[in-house]
Amino acid sequence: MKMLIAALASSMFIFSPIAKAAQKPTIVLVHGAFEDSQVWGHVTPKLEADGYKVVAVDLPGRPTNPMSPDKVSLDLYRDTVVKVLGTIKGPAVVVGHSFGGIVISAAAERAPKKIKTLVYLAALLPQDGDSLVSMSQRDADAKIGPHLQIQKEKGIASIEYSSRADLFANGAPEALRQAIPDLILDEPLAPLATPVKVTAANFGKVDKVYIHTALDQVISPAFQAQMVATTPVRKEYTLPTGHTPFLTDPNGLANAIEQAAL
Repeated sequence: MKMLIAALASSMFIFSPIAKAAQKPTIVLVHGAFEDSQVWGHVTPKLEADGYKVVAVDLPGRPTNPMSPDKVSLDLYRDTVVKVLGTIKGPAVVVGHSFGGIVISAAAERAPKKIKTLVYLAALLPQDGDSLVSMSQRDADAKIGPHLQIQKEKGIASIEYSSRADLFANGAPEALRQAIPDLILDEPLAPLATPVKVTAANFGKVDKVYIHTALDQVISPAFQAQMVATTPVRKEYTLPTGHTPFLTDPNGLANAIEQAAL
């Protein structure tokens, strides 16, 4: 009888809300170019309130993780994410925004067993040899190209100040449109032109989900669809936003990430 009671108690624990919460994967958030981890500030609390542990990565070369642009590389971005994955128990759900899609793809190639699902948020979903530069050249409907400023002598790329609200906060409330130009950062140049190495044996076997942004001016909806057609994913979601749903629709984004994590 004692053994039966113990077995029942154990079963009840397995199916209890506490046990289910413990089984939720850690969510790793990787920002894109011209950003840092602060962009996730409205999404992280929502995910944590629903029982997820969240780690927001700061890639090197920005004020929150300073480094001279000439020392920053795509390999360093990749290794920064892989190092974070090494501190997490079990496979994580890794979300990459925009250029962060290339970074998380490189991380998946290096450490596929540490990743449960790759979630591409308005992100570049690359094939082997792609880079931000090469993929952007194929996105005929993107509006960012004429406003991208390259400063080779400083080793950085920047976005024309007057265009930032329209590119990154189209459809957003006016207060956010006024604030966002000062939130956009300069980006180390070298990683943007570096081809990513991915293979079918590693990256190709990792589960993938894509979150589309229907009003995007930076990575066009048409190109997002083209990337998914070329590299199929398990599930797709669409948010009625521009390029920065973590600012304009954090509730919708959190819900999509949680659905992708299932």
